[in-house]
Amino acid sequence: MNIITAERLRALREDNDYTQREIANLLKCSQVSYSHYEIGRRDIPLDHLITLSEFYGVSVDYILGVTDSKQRYPETAAPKNQ
Repeated sequence: MNIITAERLRALREDNDYTQREIANLLKCSQVSYSHYEIGRRDIPLDHLITLSEFYGVSVDYILGVTDSKQRYPETAAPKNQ
């Protein structure tokens, strides 16, 4: 995993005063599994990434290190069936 992603996961958790166990419970995984995401030992699954993006109110791109902007993208309406 990208070291920036691991660092941002940890920073977001600590900045919001959560423990690894609390975030692991949110993600329905073990604390050990979550700690592996924070130290870059394991890649974070896409569904966990999306959950954390919504939980912290930041973009997935921010967590992944693609951008330094935390702002989420506006939600788009589902396309209408024609």
